[in-house]
Amino acid sequence: MWQKSVAKYDHTRAAILNSVDRQAEEGPFLLNWDSLKKYKVPDWYQDAKFGIFIHWGVYSVPAFGDEWYPRKMYIQGSPEFKHQIATYGPETKFGYKDFIPMFHAEHFDPQAWAALFKESGAKYVIPVAEHHDGFQMYASKLSDWNAAAMGPKRDLVGELADAVRADGLHFGASSHRAEHYWFMDSGRAFPSDVQDPKNASLYGPAHVAPQGKEPGTKGVLHPDAAYLNDWLARSGELVEKLHPELMYFDWWVEQPEFQPYLRRFMAFYYNEAAKRGQQPVLFLKNGATPEGTVVLDIERGGLDHVDPLHWQTDTSVSDKSWGYVKGDTYKSPESLVWQLIDIVSKNGNLLLNIGPKSDGTIPDEAVSILQHMGAWLKINGDAIYGTRPWTMYGEGPTKTVAGSFHDTATSPYQPQDIRFTTKSGDLYAIALGWPTDGKLTVHAVSTGGFRVGEVAMLGSTAKIRWSQDADGLHLQFPQQHVGMYAYAFRLTPAK
Repeated sequence: MWQKSVAKYDHTRAAILNSVDRQAEEGPFLLNWDSLKKYKVPDWYQDAKFGIFIHWGVYSVPAFGDEWYPRKMYIQGSPEFKHQIATYGPETKFGYKDFIPMFHAEHFDPQAWAALFKESGAKYVIPVAEHHDGFQMYASKLSDWNAAAMGPKRDLVGELADAVRADGLHFGASSHRAEHYWFMDSGRAFPSDVQDPKNASLYGPAHVAPQGKEPGTKGVLHPDAAYLNDWLARSGELVEKLHPELMYFDWWVEQPEFQPYLRRFMAFYYNEAAKRGQQPVLFLKNGATPEGTVVLDIERGGLDHVDPLHWQTDTSVSDKSWGYVKGDTYKSPESLVWQLIDIVSKNGNLLLNIGPKSDGTIPDEAVSILQHMGAWLKINGDAIYGTRPWTMYGEGPTKTVAGSFHDTATSPYQPQDIRFTTKSGDLYAIALGWPTDGKLTVHAVSTGGFRVGEVAMLGSTAKIRWSQDADGLHLQFPQQHVGMYAYAFRLTPAK
């Protein structure tokens, strides 16, 4: 049913796939892992450290539960299912598709968004171009279910790309299309609009997993060539239309069936970017491809060590959902600044997500967080941007809880928790708090290692009193506070 519903795009899809395969074979990257392992993470990305992720879509209209509302509203007995029926009626009368005319984005101002992201100190921006729900947020020739043709009737991602680049930021795009293979499957378990052939091109294959199996689990479902080619064509269209310097795929592309299609995409993407003079970045999770071919992304988590390969954490300013929902709670700017510092000290970047409302406005809480982070980076950015990890990431009593989905498990940091970065021969020691007595000992910086010649606190004109001995570097904080959250010292080596 799905294949029949998308048959009218066969010619366009075939043309894009032909372009993808042609460029994948032209080099410099070839269709094999040995060639793709020659990929190098660009310096501009390693220097950037901080980017903005954006989950915005039709799911921001109901603004209930989380961004998986389009799936959960069809799961009988779930809070979303009950909310849907109580608020909008049964799914035979009002399905997910019926939220599209309610998605207006009437206050979307891409220039204002770009200005806020620049103020936050972010250096790149990655909106979700298509989430699991199958609705594209950009003008597409492969589906009518997109924001340029329906709902807002605007090329939302395309407009944002122009605004972001005009403000000197790097632009990327995220595709969560892979999971759409099964995402709407629960709508087949009872009478709903998912079963209507007229809606198949939106709701997708909606493959049902064997009883008792979670469809998103690796190896449970096996996407076929028709779907995989459609996924590759949509990914190729994104690249050829928007030329993103960064591309992000969610986890389900780790399925074995995606491997040859990932290779085709990667060779195409890297080659297309090279022709344009771009140095691209591709993010994948869970070892979906061999090490060194992409940048590893760790969702809502981090590492407890310095990784020699550059990596990234993606997390959200909000706790309950990646997209906007009513009544969500938000992290403190302090905790996010600490997380940024910790990640950078371990050779990583932070991709921080916001969820705009359906009218195109960014929640006040998210705006405030980004502004506070920008204020901190304005003072301390020299210890973050363009830096590289030291021989050790830091020291202190608080232990980071490593792994995905553990970004709130670490206890609040203390002033004695210190993180290190390096740049141009200088060492930066960043204290994650202001000690009550104004004194701090950096034990890792003793006379047996890095010999200090000068010490300065970023943002302060005060002369810093210090001494170095076998026990470490002893620092006296200035009398007057400078900034908030964390305090960076530039340690210039002795000549």
